[in-house]
Amino acid sequence: MTNTTENTRPGTTRPETVLVTTATGKTGRRVAQRLADLGHTVRAGSRTGPVRFDWADETTWGPALAGADRAYVAFHPDLAAPAAAPALREFGRIAAAHGVRRLVVLSGRGEPEAVAAERALGASGAEVTAVRASFFAENFSEGFFVDGILAGELPFPAGEVAEPFILADDLADVLVATLTDRAATGVVHEVTGPQALTFAEAVAEIGRATGRAIRYVPVSGPAYAALLERYGLPAAEAHFLSALFTQLLDGHNSLPADGVKQVLGRDPRPFAAYAAEAAAAGAWS
Repeated sequence: MTNTTENTRPGTTRPETVLVTTATGKTGRRVAQRLADLGHTVRAGSRTGPVRFDWADETTWGPALAGADRAYVAFHPDLAAPAAAPALREFGRIAAAHGVRRLVVLSGRGEPEAVAAERALGASGAEVTAVRASFFAENFSEGFFVDGILAGELPFPAGEVAEPFILADDLADVLVATLTDRAATGVVHEVTGPQALTFAEAVAEIGRATGRAIRYVPVSGPAYAALLERYGLPAAEAHFLSALFTQLLDGHNSLPADGVKQVLGRDPRPFAAYAAEAAAAGAWS
């Protein structure tokens, strides 16, 4: 996606250009669309699009960053992955060499490894803003929970722990605000939904919205890893994800944060609104 309408900063004579990494993902495509709607020049980086960008192929980073003023950094598969910190340190170095002044990184809430990756990115000397988010509500409709919802049974290692799910649209609004001078930069924004729900409560909300019987099935971390392997995920990735979810869902992230209101001046939208709108749009039809 490219929009070449000028959006100049005071005192400049050329438009701002923003690289959006993983621009086909849940947040990337929303961020790219919002920036384009605001008149920014958007470089939508992806493995198969016109602006080629692949976290697994370092040779794609420099060409994608060339000419960009700012960048949205969404590392795949997760900022807590062992490869994240060294990759972000190198990405930051390349970004700085290309004159990219601001980096906004999507980070995980309550993830020590993600904090280390944020710091590695900041070693570049560029202005780094971290947006630490809770679990996305859209994981139920656009991510790895979809099959379970459609099957009427969602196994997951969350037990009875509550999570303040954030809507991807609210998160995208915060990310765009930090990219476009409408929010504090060079800081950490912690963003969540307005209330914490257990996975059983979230699944029940989707059941009400769809009129279908859906149940949440708590499983152990090892059982979930084995399930992911049966679905075809490599063993190393399956065990990494299982361990990550077990770490995140121990209760330390249950309390909602007020980052959305601090940045946008409004409350985040509730999970029930997401479920109703996703059901109406046919997400689980």
